[in-house]
Amino acid sequence: MVTRVLIADDDDVVRDVVRRYLERDGLVVSTAHDGTEALRLLGSQRIDVAVLDVMMPGPDGLSLCRSLRKRGGYAVPVILLTALGEEDDRIAGLEAGADDYLTKPFSPRELALRVRSVLRRAPSPTGVMPMDLRSGDLMISTASRTVTLAGRPVSLTNREFDLLLFFLTHTDTVFTREDLLKQVWHWDFGDLSTVTVHVKRLRSKLGDRHRVQTVWGRGYMWTSDASADTRADASAEPKPEPTSGRPDADD
Repeated sequence: MVTRVLIADDDDVVRDVVRRYLERDGLVVSTAHDGTEALRLLGSQRIDVAVLDVMMPGPDGLSLCRSLRKRGGYAVPVILLTALGEEDDRIAGLEAGADDYLTKPFSPRELALRVRSVLRRAPSPTGVMPMDLRSGDLMISTASRTVTLAGRPVSLTNREFDLLLFFLTHTDTVFTREDLLKQVWHWDFGDLSTVTVHVKRLRSKLGDRHRVQTVWGRGYMWTSDASADTRADASAEPKPEPTSGRPDADD
């Protein structure tokens, strides 16, 4: 089965350069010059990864991402391209449901690597042993990559699912944001706020049934203790600690 990537950007040069890099990697690429065309392709083709420009005409990348995430079961990974480099803008993209983002100008080769990274986290039809995991009334199926809470389906993005699966298979163990970035995202470096935002979104979707604890000054932990009060720390984040010139999971 071919792997198809959608590139939606109003810059002709960006679309052409990125398309050539991805096709060199053996991927099939569909392109759109604005949000309206992107919507049409998303509704008519099977898209495995969508690369969306935040500032394109029509529905912009953020709006498209939010719209996709509101459609239950539509879990296509989304990478946002943005000329905005401020932290608040990056966090806005992640909170909209994006799996990753790149700030313009960017290296086309880096984008190709990011596309490969999100594809590795997408559902695989073979090579995965099906299993069901339960935590209280939360049920997760690795075969169908579905989550139910008290019998009701919970719509998660691929990254949110991977993060939840990691927590449920590593309970009662504290992980820094840097640990999670390496073990869930498989990145050796990156913006640690990516982890913060995904934990926040996961907590929000699971409500007071989540068991993600903030261990002050260290990181996050999924507790197996059903009596733990997860609501008290729902907005808390790991305490910053001094660094030695490099990003740290507790920044």
